[in-house]
Amino acid sequence: MSSAVRTARMAPRLSALVRPAVARATPSVCQRAAFSVSANRFKSEVIKETEVPVSIYSPDAKGVASGNSDHFSIPVKARQRAPEPVAEEVDEEVVPLEEKVYSTLPKTLQKMSLYGKVVIITGGARGLGNYMARACAEAGAKAIAIFDANQDLGDESAAELHQKTGLPVSFFKVDVRDGHAIDAAVKNVVDLYGAPDVLVNSAGIADSNIPAETYDPAMFRRLIDINLTGSFLMSQSVGRAMMAAGKPGSIILVASMSGSIVNYPQEQSCYNASKAGVIQLGKSLAAEWAKYNIRVNCISPGYMDTALNKVPALDAQKKIWKSLTPQDRLGNVDDLNGLCVFLGSDASGFMTGSNVIIDGGYSLY
Repeated sequence: MSSAVRTARMAPRLSALVRPAVARATPSVCQRAAFSVSANRFKSEVIKETEVPVSIYSPDAKGVASGNSDHFSIPVKARQRAPEPVAEEVDEEVVPLEEKVYSTLPKTLQKMSLYGKVVIITGGARGLGNYMARACAEAGAKAIAIFDANQDLGDESAAELHQKTGLPVSFFKVDVRDGHAIDAAVKNVVDLYGAPDVLVNSAGIADSNIPAETYDPAMFRRLIDINLTGSFLMSQSVGRAMMAAGKPGSIILVASMSGSIVNYPQEQSCYNASKAGVIQLGKSLAAEWAKYNIRVNCISPGYMDTALNKVPALDAQKKIWKSLTPQDRLGNVDDLNGLCVFLGSDASGFMTGSNVIIDGGYSLY
């Protein structure tokens, strides 16, 4: 990371650390000498084993604990520099969780699945939403409904997911700003598959590199309407369906780390404000709907390596984003999948009102 970038990023935080000078007692010569001896002693006590003793206790052929044991040592090698992380290609195969496999899973893993659940995913025609839809299929969803404003991509994605999994998959051309269209689509999902168990609200847009003083108010209203109002309208409609069915449910709102921090170097006040609103909306709905056993949580991704970010115009900024991220990379398109499945599953049954940041450590600095 360049010193200029780190200084710009850390300056506001470092300034907060400045405090008025306070008179302190000066350590005596004896105290300093004692500390020096102690520090040297600890340096000399660093343990550097050349081998590690191991004891293995194994069950018998029937899986029952026994007295079988094995004892040996493994050599210790000097640490080597970790290799640079490489973005892996995502396997396009989607294998759904079948009943015969689910029934053999331990109770903990069963709770971590979405087996038998009806899932609605907005923004599921492409990008992160589409990969989360695939993950829900692999986790055992009974049926998946994709809501998206793009007719062609939505139809294509739904057909592809159905062909790969054999699961019931439907597509609804829905603009998340249209409350009446949302209500009609949710009602049809209930008629087709039963009340939804999980909502993943991934629909959203981003405006970036626009100074606040020149931001078009019409653009501001449009972004807020899609990102924040759309999250509310989807949650409201799906929440009503869950309440009417008298069944528990999980609502997952895709927010952003930008709802908790201010990004650098790009200017994007409107996007940041919209995602901060989504986070607070999630907390508020979680508090209101806990009595209905409906949980509401947020996923806040960091910089993700989606198709929208793979443009030459962003190359310079992406270098800065990576340099400010401890893992030194952007998120892969499937890096949200596991968290999405967990939040939709019964394994997170005591979790509501949380905002889970998944950003490679970016917000640590």
